[in-house]
Amino acid sequence: MSTATLTPPLQAHDSQSGPLDYLSASRLKTWSECRLKFFFRYVERLPTATSPALFVGQIVHKVLQQWNLRRWRGEPADVETLWPVFSEHWLQDQPEEGINWKDKEDEQKEKAWNMLEHYLEQTPIPLSEKPEAVEVVVERDFVAAGLPPLKGVIDLVRQGGRIVDFKTTAQTPNVQQVGHLNEIQLSCYAVLYREATGHPESGMELHHLVKTKTPKLVVTPLSPMTPDQGRRLMAMMTSYVQGVEAEDYVPSPGLHCSYCDFFDQCRSWKGGGS
Repeated sequence: MSTATLTPPLQAHDSQSGPLDYLSASRLKTWSECRLKFFFRYVERLPTATSPALFVGQIVHKVLQQWNLRRWRGEPADVETLWPVFSEHWLQDQPEEGINWKDKEDEQKEKAWNMLEHYLEQTPIPLSEKPEAVEVVVERDFVAAGLPPLKGVIDLVRQGGRIVDFKTTAQTPNVQQVGHLNEIQLSCYAVLYREATGHPESGMELHHLVKTKTPKLVVTPLSPMTPDQGRRLMAMMTSYVQGVEAEDYVPSPGLHCSYCDFFDQCRSWKGGGS
């Protein structure tokens, strides 16, 4: 699996592609969380504002991408080298419509850098370890199963075929639940990795950068995808396609509604798909 830099993220193409043009972990995850939310995002393509938390996550992700690419190239990748990268992205990547920082942009910027600094100091990945792949776009054809292709972008593959996904969060993840909550995404990555390399991954890791007052790093090692997990993913993809074809867009009220971008639209929903 050759190292490749990221082409424009799959999310950037969602405004031009239909929900059955391809499958992705984010589409499947949204579908499983709430079908009406999926409808608003991927069918109606309603615009959403960039929240401070989303922006922070994007910037952290871009800096870690540079950290991994620099290690692959054998270039300096220490804290001092990455501070200018962070600062440049923070200034240049602000959306045109702006972000409602509520007068706390400096505070959020400091927290974001503190998370990164803590990660770079505490990461279990040696600075000298050359990645196998960085932000590589992979696709798997599922024509034989009557399904659209599966596409994904894998954050990092460590030497030996260990898949790593980076996440930012405001709360410390529950180590007993984190594998289950991220199974769709990780199973997608495993399928894509196996398609690209012809052999199974050696394992997976979730690296959670926790945005608490004192930053935390929670690394969760996970086993390779099991046959049961592979079958569950296939069942999920089949259910997704059948539901989209039937325009089965219904809400799933729950705690996630409190941070949904489409809360107002959901409250105005009249019981139909459109």
